Amino acid sequence: MGDNQNLLAEQRRALILEEVRRRGGARVNELTRRLNVSDMTVRRDLDALARQGVLEKVHGGAVPVSGASTHEPGFEAKSSLEQDAKEDIARAAAAMAAPGGAIALSGGTTTYALARCLLDVPDLTVVTNSLRVADVFHTAQRADASRSGRPGAATVVLTGGVRTPSDSLVGPVADAAIGSLHFDVLFLGVHGISAEAGLSTPNLAEAETNRRLMRSARRVVVVADHTKWGTVGLSSFASLAEVDTLVTDGGMPERTRAEIREALPDLDLVVADGGPAEQGRSLGGDRQEADR
Repeated sequence: MGDNQNLLAEQRRALILEEVRRRGGARVNELTRRLNVSDMTVRRDLDALARQGVLEKVHGGAVPVSGASTHEPGFEAKSSLEQDAKEDIARAAAAMAAPGGAIALSGGTTTYALARCLLDVPDLTVVTNSLRVADVFHTAQRADASRSGRPGAATVVLTGGVRTPSDSLVGPVADAAIGSLHFDVLFLGVHGISAEAGLSTPNLAEAETNRRLMRSARRVVVVADHTKWGTVGLSSFASLAEVDTLVTDGGMPERTRAEIREALPDLDLVVADGGPAEQGRSLGGDRQEADR
């Protein structure tokens, strides 16, 4: 890992998590040597990662969370994790939605953050299977009720289905509704993403609903913070080759970014670092192609 003394805490923790997942565990003294930081710094990082539920501390080190492939945290539990990264990703992704476009947002805390950033994009038609995402738009419309309807307010199409712990609607009813629709861009949140397993989720029904969403979209934009990389859920539902754009945050190690670019030269990798959102390109409405 080289000399990482000056790495930001989130970047350092991403490297630790990557090492723990890759090797099936890591000892504190090994991590201190690899990261060139103090024993106390590594232990603080492990404490923070354990609180997030992405690894388990053991005597002298850490191991991956047992049963992670089938465990699906609730919306509230996930919403407290990587908040700054999700906001950065949301701002970058929002710049890809053109006025008048038809877009879809899947369930998840990152797409929830994105929904809040889309409120000022006029005349959107939004298809979603997320109760939380739909509520963002409905709440904004109620707030403007005194104006007899906000000009350019989004039209929201909420699918039916069975509710998951993360407040998404999945199953045959949701799949049938999605299958009859077509949209310019799908903004897709994921439980896990890796080069080998692709996009994955611990919920089998959600895997099929996500497949339907992808089939109905002209372009697929995955929004996933750096901690999702290397996580593998129970069911894979797409390969990375099926993704047009991946929007992640600056916590993703440069080594991982290089590996993605080398393995998938056609994938548009957008790294949101909290700066201006000009790196996002409009993918809806005028159906502008992303630069490769």
